[in-house]
Amino acid sequence: MAETKKGFFGRLVEGLTKTRKSIAQGIDSIFGGYSAIDEDFYEEIEETLIMADIGIKTTTAIVEDLRKKVAENHIKDPAECRDLLISSIKEQMVPNENAYEFENRKSVVLVVGVNGVGKTTSVGKLADMIRHEGKKVILAAADTFRAGAIEQLSEWANRAGVELISQQEGSDPAAVIYDAIQAAKARNADVLICDTAGRLHNKKNLMEELKKINRVIDREYPDAYRETLCVLDGTTGQNALAQAKQFMDAAKITGIILTKLDGTAKGGIAVAIQSELGIPVKYVGVGEKIDDLQKFDANDFVNALFTAGEAEKA
Repeated sequence: MAETKKGFFGRLVEGLTKTRKSIAQGIDSIFGGYSAIDEDFYEEIEETLIMADIGIKTTTAIVEDLRKKVAENHIKDPAECRDLLISSIKEQMVPNENAYEFENRKSVVLVVGVNGVGKTTSVGKLADMIRHEGKKVILAAADTFRAGAIEQLSEWANRAGVELISQQEGSDPAAVIYDAIQAAKARNADVLICDTAGRLHNKKNLMEELKKINRVIDREYPDAYRETLCVLDGTTGQNALAQAKQFMDAAKITGIILTKLDGTAKGGIAVAIQSELGIPVKYVGVGEKIDDLQKFDANDFVNALFTAGEAEKA
């Protein structure tokens, strides 16, 4: 278990290379370049964090907390602020002791997100992860409108070794969910994961579609534990935050899957999402392989943002 944990952290460190260069190198140059803690010092920290897409609101809260800790501890040396800053960033993350409760219950997981963020891919990776924890997983192909979506999910279901319930392209998504629920109950599945349509251009239609799906689940599987995960593309920075807010209007989002962290200098968006929306990031994607979706750990994530070469060699 320890080796797996270390391996995951090493991959997270590697995946966050671009973000770390944006944050840690900038911060370290600030700590090394100032001989006194003054307004310019704080302003440069603010600018570095905002550039990494931690966001103005969250950055302001982090820097205010840093100012408070510096005053309380009577710190004069800028170099001593590094650990305090890391601590302040961690405190912006939402603690959630029951984040993965759905894995331990008979549950239905709705996965939402706009097209192109890696939603269907994340569904397949999540199914593989949960199956490897000894659970029986069924997938529902309820994204029936995007050309090729059902075929794509079918490929991921095969790779993950789980069953897929689907209908023809253009079918009613709620009808697919109905069939999938009957299959989940008949086969005594532990977790039913539902891929949904990724359309935000007409939010009213999206909301109505999700409401209909939720009514089917409430009626057909009232005892199921409910989880709704919103997939966001980490490379889009603040735009991902805006997408999350729109989906919050359409569904009760319980967690975030943040993808493509291995290709962005904007990984700080993970901090902004949790601080500003109060929704925990539960999974992060740091690569294309089926096992490159990892459970999110705030301590690991922030440490990976500030860790230099030692961890990368590990």
